[in-house]
Amino acid sequence: MTEHYPLDDHADSRSLLVAAAYVILRRGDEVFVQRRAGTGYRDGYWAVVAGHVDPGESVHEAAVREALEEAGVTIAPDDLRPVTAIHRFERGGPQVEQRIDVFFEVTRWSGDAAHLEADKAAEAGWYPLSALPEPFVPHERDVLDLLAAGTPVPPVISLPM
Repeated sequence: MTEHYPLDDHADSRSLLVAAAYVILRRGDEVFVQRRAGTGYRDGYWAVVAGHVDPGESVHEAAVREALEEAGVTIAPDDLRPVTAIHRFERGGPQVEQRIDVFFEVTRWSGDAAHLEADKAAEAGWYPLSALPEPFVPHERDVLDLLAAGTPVPPVISLPM
């Protein structure tokens, strides 16, 4: 009995999900956000710290890595508090539009959050959850609006595109 799926197991009949980790750095009622630039996706929009999960990497490892790369903060994996997972998908669309976004909230880290990746973000800073800059990446804004309202965030959300 093999421990791995055949390489062509998901070739045509199943979804392959693109995974991403999102880090909501919270300082009281403020959140650290960046205005995207030069990425090819929603450039000009504000967003939380986030990035794709690399091959062989866990979503927790990706969150820790992205926080260090993008904001210069070091997070212990145990300080990542799961908030929600969003399954974004396009019915009948290409595999690249089948996504799973895992959101973590963090209130403890070492270092000072700063704008580090000028090639991927035009600016960054702390903003109150109740007064986020516009425009904001829509699915990220949905999560932040629920947090701002104190409304429970569903553990899993599906968003057909």
